[in-house]
Amino acid sequence: MDRICIVGAGAIGGFLGTRLAATGRHRVGALARGATLAALRTQGWQLDSGGALLQAPVAQASDSAAELGPQDLVIIAVKGPALAAVAQQFGPLLGPATVVMPAMNGVPWWFCQGLAGFPGGGTLQSVDPGGTIAAAIDFERVLGCVVHASTATRAPGLVQHKVGQGLIVGEPRGGHSPRAQAVVDLLAHAGFEATHAPDVRYDIWYKLWGNMTMNPISAITGATIDRVLADPLLRAFCTAAMQEAAAVGQRIGCPITQSAEDRHAITARLGAFKTSMLQDVEAGRAIELDAIVGAVHEIGQRVGVATPSIAALLGLTRLFGRVHGLYPASA
Repeated sequence: MDRICIVGAGAIGGFLGTRLAATGRHRVGALARGATLAALRTQGWQLDSGGALLQAPVAQASDSAAELGPQDLVIIAVKGPALAAVAQQFGPLLGPATVVMPAMNGVPWWFCQGLAGFPGGGTLQSVDPGGTIAAAIDFERVLGCVVHASTATRAPGLVQHKVGQGLIVGEPRGGHSPRAQAVVDLLAHAGFEATHAPDVRYDIWYKLWGNMTMNPISAITGATIDRVLADPLLRAFCTAAMQEAAAVGQRIGCPITQSAEDRHAITARLGAFKTSMLQDVEAGRAIELDAIVGAVHEIGQRVGVATPSIAALLGLTRLFGRVHGLYPASA
């Protein structure tokens, strides 16, 4: 895979783009805009990891997919609320064999496509209203991806890597494939801890199960996760919501065997950590509520699993987002 395009060169996109470009094995370009686009054109890819600055040239950066042309691999790293608009623009990036890999938070638009017997079809209205994204990106092009890394944008075009190198890649329908292995190999060569997953849907659900509560609660309260877990009432509420999400996962072939308390213990080791949603609130950015909470609530309704705690969490965070201009009034 020679031609790679990063769609959305923010914290995760810049992290991936810089590492891949620095290998010198690929032509890594970017579909970007505004100050990020200007920075890429003048400074190239930049990543601060542990105080060491890694720089690499950008093959081409543009706000026009037509100018970039067909790619071998398109990595989508935009925020969830922006994806529907972006997806309608990047058709020119797609050649006959282009692979599309979203590296995003929460439940992706394709998650229930190809899921046998899923009630009401595979389109999730919470993350893909009207099926706009699915219409723009053919399901057969998609590879699933789970990112286990913490990054932040220090300035346009300059990403700070904090912790984590993990990337889990796999076919949406499960099983191994040559194209997934090719992506795993190129990621591993770029220094990532890349894994070829036999069931990437499970890996997506497992990560979501762990951060579905922490993200919105921290966003509403402004608290780091250590303070959320230290409050016995909030900890119990998180446990109840996680048990509901585990029951939903059981219905869709993504069973969670770990207990909520065991997961809390793992999360607590991160210390005074700010979630991505809290960082978005503090920066005045739209919150990714639909992919992280709304989709779980919708899937639960579709498969007949009651999720009262998740519904309360969704309602509270949605209203908080609307009051603060961080979530659409009519969504």
